[in-house]
Amino acid sequence: MTMPLNDLQCGQSGLVSGVHGGGAMRQRLLDLGILPGTQVERVLNSPAGDPACYRIRGAMIALRGQDATQITIVV
Repeated sequence: MTMPLNDLQCGQSGLVSGVHGGGAMRQRLLDLGILPGTQVERVLNSPAGDPACYRIRGAMIALRGQDATQITIVV
């Protein structure tokens, strides 16, 4: 099942199937190592719900919801 990254619940993980959008934000996501085939796990939510913290290639990365919607994953 394919879905946007921000639809993951805490403790769930999936594989990146694509990084969409364009411009500097897309390049920044790719530079962070968010590439197709990379495993991503949602680890924490902020008290307000945005941003959320993800484990990507062993690093903890906080992403805003609007940025996480640019990433599709396969669960």
